[in-house]
Amino acid sequence: MAVRATVSRFPIDVDAQEASGLPWGLTVTPFAAKDENGIGPAYGSNGHLLPRCENCYAYFNTYCELDQWAWNCSLCGTLNGLPSDAIARYSNPQSIPEMTSSFIDLELPLDGSEEEMTQARPVYVAAIDISSSEEFLELTKSSLLAALEALSPGALFGLVTFSHKIGLYDVQGPIPVVKNVFIPSDVESSLSLELEDVMPLLQFLAPVETCKDRIAAALETLRPITSWERSAGAAQGMDSVLMGGRGFGTAMEALFNYLGSEFGNTFALARVFAFLSGPPDYGRGQLDTSRYGEQYASKRVDADRALLPEQTPFYKDLATIAVQSGVCVDLFAVTNEYTDLASLKFLSIESGGSLFLYSSTDDSTLPQDMFRMLNRPYAFNCVLRLRTSTEFKPGNSFGHFFPDPQYENLQHIICCDSYATYAYDFDFADNTGFSRHSGEQPVVQIAFQYTVVVPPEALSNSEMSSSSRGKHTIQRRLRIRTMQFGTAHNINEIYDSVDHEVVLSLLVHKVILASLEDGVREGRALLHDWLVILTAQYNDAFNLVQYKNGNKSMSSQIDITFSQCPQLEPLPRLVFALLRNPLLRFHEEGVHPDYRIYLQCLFSVLDPSSLHCGIYPALMSYSTPDTLAYPRHSLSRAALITSGSPIFFLDAYTTLIVFYSSTADPSMPFPPPQDCLLRKTINKVKQERNITPKLMFIRGGKDDATAFENYLIEEQDVDGSGFASAMGFVSFLDDISLRVTEYMK
Repeated sequence: MAVRATVSRFPIDVDAQEASGLPWGLTVTPFAAKDENGIGPAYGSNGHLLPRCENCYAYFNTYCELDQWAWNCSLCGTLNGLPSDAIARYSNPQSIPEMTSSFIDLELPLDGSEEEMTQARPVYVAAIDISSSEEFLELTKSSLLAALEALSPGALFGLVTFSHKIGLYDVQGPIPVVKNVFIPSDVESSLSLELEDVMPLLQFLAPVETCKDRIAAALETLRPITSWERSAGAAQGMDSVLMGGRGFGTAMEALFNYLGSEFGNTFALARVFAFLSGPPDYGRGQLDTSRYGEQYASKRVDADRALLPEQTPFYKDLATIAVQSGVCVDLFAVTNEYTDLASLKFLSIESGGSLFLYSSTDDSTLPQDMFRMLNRPYAFNCVLRLRTSTEFKPGNSFGHFFPDPQYENLQHIICCDSYATYAYDFDFADNTGFSRHSGEQPVVQIAFQYTVVVPPEALSNSEMSSSSRGKHTIQRRLRIRTMQFGTAHNINEIYDSVDHEVVLSLLVHKVILASLEDGVREGRALLHDWLVILTAQYNDAFNLVQYKNGNKSMSSQIDITFSQCPQLEPLPRLVFALLRNPLLRFHEEGVHPDYRIYLQCLFSVLDPSSLHCGIYPALMSYSTPDTLAYPRHSLSRAALITSGSPIFFLDAYTTLIVFYSSTADPSMPFPPPQDCLLRKTINKVKQERNITPKLMFIRGGKDDATAFENYLIEEQDVDGSGFASAMGFVSFLDDISLRVTEYMK
């Protein structure tokens, strides 16, 4: 569980917090195997015996004062009695995780018999759009063949197709058999019969270890729906089938109800991989994509504001059905046409899944992403709870989770991998703030309760009964991290303790929220105003602006680069880069609304360092493929020219580019050889990502270098078309300086 705060020394009170101009909060990556310093938890069992505070329900931890019979809660100060079994256990503290570490992970007892818990098997279902092209299906097939290799032997796998009909595949017999049921064309009608009546679920879900070859054979039979079949469908009275035929909504709704019958019996979590080649245009949940083509400018309507909200609550409601059925949906959209991900995204993010967007089948990393996703561990049925000491409290929370309808600051996460990150900001409970004189320090406790499916090979013999050998086992666990923070006695101490990457994380969450509610222009204005206010507060705090005749002097004296505080120096560049990012660029600049939604979903789950890379890419230079020249350059053409290096490596999180300058020695190997330092760096970066970045090699003077040059943002106008100009970052700073002067008058 990695936790990072915007400031490691908390503001002493409301006035200090407001004077700093900084967001106050933290990010947490709950299922990360280690903390932010690379240290793992102390593992143990009997999590249900961990003492809890009678007042605030916090868990006992190493910061609590303990005597023989009682303990003081480190969060609220309440004196709690110790039960007799805890007194006996705590007499030998070296063997007790909560006595030795503030970061613990304990097993919890399961409800139900051992037989029930060992019967739960991992279930995976591929739902494939066959109202598509041959190329789309070939890509999908290769992705699923890669996925089959990553699935554990005890898993069950189902294959379903959708178009103007739903096709269920039975791969447990000698040859694959498909049974179809037609989808009604109108938006109100459901299927005429349940999928269970078409094919019993346990006939549909095939064991991977015995049916892998037949699953592969079934995939090879997939063909796009032909115009002849559509005409035949129309002849049966389904008139609008000729207009489209992608009945995604009806298919998903029927599939969730189908799987839900075995939730808690055959499986504890089913993952549905939905492959979509275009917008749903048939049956329930069909979307009107004509809104993308409308001329918003002529109507004086903000196109970004019009295209960001969902046009129907259908998919949000469908996500609720998915959760109730124990289903998590990963949505893979392979399309360059407008598909309205603004409406579809809820199906994945609110069911605990991921959203992937690929603009074409040619260079898609879909097979690698599938394999990578299935190879990493994940937790499900998770509950995340953040508690604080009494002087402050959690404010807003950000991330892909369900807030609990009953309890405050309790979030439910359906499915969580080791990369998924969530954010919180803090407010003071009242105007008192933290004590300046007592030894008590602010405390944050994060509790993460989760379930994992443990494959038989991961269990020791002592943990396995004879009846559970060879079977997957469900484990319920409780992970707790308790952290103590210092308080800052003045504003300099706050600024010196800033983590600019976490500040960026909270800013990104806030501007995404503002964009969704009020449009991209409002999101941009919020960000711009924040930087102006921060710069003004900083100049005021350091007394950098002189008074002349009772008035503050001109903007030439304003320090807009935070030269007195190294921790704040990166922020103007990060804000400029965020304003240049497709996340906040205007519709008229050519930003596709689906791509914007994809970035919102991606950036909302990234840890602070990864997000930094996505917003302001890392650019390093090499003098040879084996020799690093400079580890970090600013994203400007001037930096390239002055460095004099022949090779540059740019990491923009979703894209990696190796660029050989036009002046590079022609004898230098291109692309760089597999055993060189540059390749090792690339491979390490790819290995540590939660997605597969696209890798490009470009030779300056020979290849089209546009893809690389587009990332050199510092000469681009922050509000313009993105073309290189004399404006760019320097002009942006001048504008901030003028705004700060106006603000401080």
